[in-house]
Amino acid sequence: MQIGFIGLGQMGSAIAGNLVKAGHEVTVWNRSSDKAKSLVAAGARQAGTPAGAAAGSVVFTMLANDEAVEQVVFGEDGVLASSARPIHVSMSTISVALAERLTAAHAAAGVGFLSAPVFGRPDAAAAAKLFLVAAGDEKALAICEPLFAAVGQRTFKVGAEPKMANAIKLCGNFMIMAAIESLAEAMTLAAKNGVEKSVLLDVLTNTLFGAPVYRTYGDIILHERFEPAGFAAPLGLKDMNLADAAAVASRVPMPFLAVLRSQLLTTIARHGEKVDWSALAKVVAENSGL
Repeated sequence: MQIGFIGLGQMGSAIAGNLVKAGHEVTVWNRSSDKAKSLVAAGARQAGTPAGAAAGSVVFTMLANDEAVEQVVFGEDGVLASSARPIHVSMSTISVALAERLTAAHAAAGVGFLSAPVFGRPDAAAAAKLFLVAAGDEKALAICEPLFAAVGQRTFKVGAEPKMANAIKLCGNFMIMAAIESLAEAMTLAAKNGVEKSVLLDVLTNTLFGAPVYRTYGDIILHERFEPAGFAAPLGLKDMNLADAAAVASRVPMPFLAVLRSQLLTTIARHGEKVDWSALAKVVAENSGL
């Protein structure tokens, strides 16, 4: 299938690479063109504009924030400027409000639109082990199903409105952040009482807390592998802000969300913007005197 891929950060590069490996004709575009070199060497083509990457049957976007998505979609040489009218699959973690705007704009232009954000860190993306959360038109989802299978281990089809997938992604990231905070607090409390963090983690993950989120982030916190970031703290803060905006719009009180945002702000202020969002554990430890 002829497809385009826009956004070649850690996640986007890995996903696009797996689409190339699966035998698809992939055309890529990134604001920093040098990030396309390895994919071009692997067989992808490089477009000069987002519209150029949207010349096939399907175009994926995997971008950092709402602003980047808006520029790529609505710009003069953006996705909606392409005469090919491909199905646009947004894999980015964006606001519910933007998902609604994109749905309306694509419908007005006669272009298919799906939201398909993912759960999984860069290593899962490289191994084609992501979990995709997809929503939108059923026929468009069916067309894209083989593409989803090439980059993930399972696709959850969650509804006919694309924004549903974005709401689920924000809920999930909120819960990951909550798990990181609870792990950090528990491990710090254990350490202050003479218990090795590794011992606590062994007990927790082999009894009631064996879920991947506790195992993955517990191991990162235990070994303080906060750089290079798999998911940078500013992106985590951005997602908590998006969750807050959705909560306000939906009239849903989320008091714990305010705690997580404050902790992330402190993490960035003390340790910079290049640390992983799980570096929040450093703040918890520091505040306890460790």
